[in-house]
This record gives sequence, structure tokens and C-alpha cells, in this order.
Amino acid sequence: MSLTIWCNAKFSDAETRLLTEGTRAHTLVYASNASASVLVAGQADPALVGADIAFGQPDPAQCLALPKLRWVEVTTAGYTRYDTPEFQETFRARGSIFSNVSQVFADPCAQHVLAMMLALGRQLLPSHQDQLGDHSWQYSKRRYDSRLLTGQTVVMLGFGAIGRRLAELLAPFGMNLIAVRRQTRSERGVRIIPEEGISTALEQADHVVNILPDNASTVNYVNARRLGCIKPGARFYNVGRGTTVDQGALREALGSGRLAGAYLDVFAVEPLPVSDPLWTAPNCWITPHTAGGRSDQDEAIVKHFLANLAAFERGAAMVDRVV
Repeated sequence: MSLTIWCNAKFSDAETRLLTEGTRAHTLVYASNASASVLVAGQADPALVGADIAFGQPDPAQCLALPKLRWVEVTTAGYTRYDTPEFQETFRARGSIFSNVSQVFADPCAQHVLAMMLALGRQLLPSHQDQLGDHSWQYSKRRYDSRLLTGQTVVMLGFGAIGRRLAELLAPFGMNLIAVRRQTRSERGVRIIPEEGISTALEQADHVVNILPDNASTVNYVNARRLGCIKPGARFYNVGRGTTVDQGALREALGSGRLAGAYLDVFAVEPLPVSDPLWTAPNCWITPHTAGGRSDQDEAIVKHFLANLAAFERGAAMVDRVV
């Protein structure tokens, strides 16, 4: 079975060779406008017209217009541009497959959250501020402000690949893990609750981890009302999407002291404007959308695609299949 595979992702020479070698039984074609960033939307491309498979960030409208296209794998965990009823219903109706690469980014995102939980709990960031500042020896304050993760409660908003990996990493700490998800099927080591139970869950939370995707139903999901339900002194983490949080309400929760801290990796507008008050909000720590970062990112993305290509050829189950 010889297939035409279209790609608009720009990889280094090593990853390009890996992709070329892994698809040698097929015809690999590249878009005229390749993108070096997985976050950049692709443009319609004439070369996609004859393709059986698209790998990268193809234009959603063009995908819908090409019934020959049998499978699309995007190079991101998020897939907002494709998360519409029209796109998914069209793909299902014609038997086409859509997949993402959630597994590539699950471990780094989960480790990033764990790193911040430990850094904040063990007072590493305030101690580092002392080192950069007046070199004061805050023995009593830092020692008695330190907290154990053991036995604390984590509420995850959303529970997909990142949530599952985070649950695995947190398991040794003996934490109480709760996840809010529309599909309430059971998960090992985690109590899954429906959205109707979110207020009660937030009242118990020592940590609230937002892993929600960006779609019409999640815009400003973390709003003033839900922030008001969170147990005073809890910490908030966002490695999902910036649009899911009302940033003004979050600033108010930090300013009032209701939240003990927030770790934010994603924002409604990126880069976060230099004048945005979140930069100087109390107990707010910011990273520039790097939670999913890993030095071997592109190699892992290509290997993910090639593993799914082998499964596609055999008619076997594919990893991170959405449709």
C-alpha cells in the first residue's frame, strides 16, 4: 500500500532524515510554506490535494474539502482549530482519522507541574529571591512555611494524557487526586467527578491544576465564581490554555490572598504583554509556554507519527486518536 504523505512541519536535518527513512515505502511531499513552530496555523497548500495523509498543521477548511484525505495527525497536543462539530462529524462520516501527539507532551507538562508544586512547597523560589536580593538568612520563615505534598488534595480540571501522567507522578506522595471530566468513567488512583461536583471539589483543593483545552465550552471556565470556591490558601497551576482562565479574576484572587500562589505557563495573549499586571501579581510565577518543552521534542513527534503510520498500515489501534 503506497500512500502520499503531506507534511508542513519544519524539522532539523536529523528529524527530516528520520521522517524520510520511516516513510520510504510511500511518497513524502512537503508544503511550500513549512512552519518551524507547532503552534502556528498552516495555510492551504496545493500539494495537500493529492495526499492520503497529512502530518503537521494542515488548514482545517482544506482538509474538509478533500475527501481523499484518510488521516490527519497534528504536531500538537491541542487541536482547537480542528475541534469543531463540522470537522469531527465530517471526518467520522467519511471514515477519516484525526490524531494528535498528546503523549509527546504529557510527561514534560506533568513534570513541570510537579516541579512547581515541589518548588513552592519547599520554599525554593522565595529562597532564590533572597539569594538574588539582600542575602537575608530567613531560617525560621522558610523552614516553617515549607509544606509536604503528602496527603494533600489535587483537583485537576480536565483529565487526558497530561492528567494521567501527573496522577502517576503524584501517586508516591499519597495525595488525594480528583479530576473533573465530562466522561465519568473510572480511572485508577483518581476519583473522577462530573462538572456538577466541581464546587465541592474545589472547596477541598490544596492544588488546582488546569489542563483544559481551548474550545467554546471552556472560555473563562476558571472565573471569579469558581476561584471563589477554591479553599483559601490553595495554589493554582495552568498548563492547559490561557483562554480558559479569566485573568482579571485570577489577579484579584492573588491580590486578596485567597490563592496562596499561581503558576502560569499559558495566557490568553502570547507573548504575555510586558505591561500585563500578572507579571507583578503577588505570588505569581510565569514561564513562557514551555511546560511541554523537551530537548528531543521534534524527534519524539516524528517517532510518534511513524509509530502511528505503522499501525495505520496494519489497521491496528493508533495512539492519541481523537476521531
